[in-house]
Amino acid sequence: MAKIFCVANQKGGVGKTTTTVNLSAGLAKIGQRVLMVDLDPQGNATMGSGVDKRQLKLSVYDVLLESASVAEARVRAEACGYDVLGANRELAGAEVELVQLERREKRLKAALTAADGDYDFVLIDCPPSLSMLTLNGLCAAHGVIVPMQCEYFALEGLTDLVNTIKQVHANLNRDLQIIGLLRVMFDPRITLQQQVSDQLKAHFADKVFNSVIPRNVRLAEAPSYGLPGVVFDPQAKGSQAFVEFAEEMVQRIKGM
Repeated sequence: MAKIFCVANQKGGVGKTTTTVNLSAGLAKIGQRVLMVDLDPQGNATMGSGVDKRQLKLSVYDVLLESASVAEARVRAEACGYDVLGANRELAGAEVELVQLERREKRLKAALTAADGDYDFVLIDCPPSLSMLTLNGLCAAHGVIVPMQCEYFALEGLTDLVNTIKQVHANLNRDLQIIGLLRVMFDPRITLQQQVSDQLKAHFADKVFNSVIPRNVRLAEAPSYGLPGVVFDPQAKGSQAFVEFAEEMVQRIKGM
């Protein structure tokens, strides 16, 4: 049975897409079968996996509207080692169309259930806003991975996200929980970041992943080559940190 995780944070620019594609590549590298689902109409996770969003014959949009199955719409990202359920601009229209449909927040869950035996992990890249698309991701998932920078504004955004997850858990998805907080773009030389990191550990304890993703130029460069950093430059510190994170994820879900 596949473990389904949303990578979510209601604050923009915190590295959600970077986390999704690099964790997908890291998991694939250590032998896991992975499906990466792009739920953001910008399609950055799709492009960052080496899949041209403009060339997609079928996308997550078709899956949500039930005109295609996951098996029909997925594309193999050969260089990355995982499958992609891609997104493009069409997905922006799905917001409006879904509102009028039955089971509107459970459509992704139903589609992923049909492909359950094909994967060990399904990772969903969510848009920064709490939209019908994000809601589909949260309803389909067993848990949420929260990438966050160690800054004070990030702590405020985290409070909003925790409240959202509690509401979805209470009303729509009893399985949903925070799997863990991932510290990203971390620079240990900055005292403030160290202080916020310590606060996170004090408040969330074992919900904070041991893995820390450092601020890394090679990770930032990788998307312009259409690859996750883990594939683009496996020797980079950021890439190695994501492979360690993938190993930690595998260990953590064994205890779930």
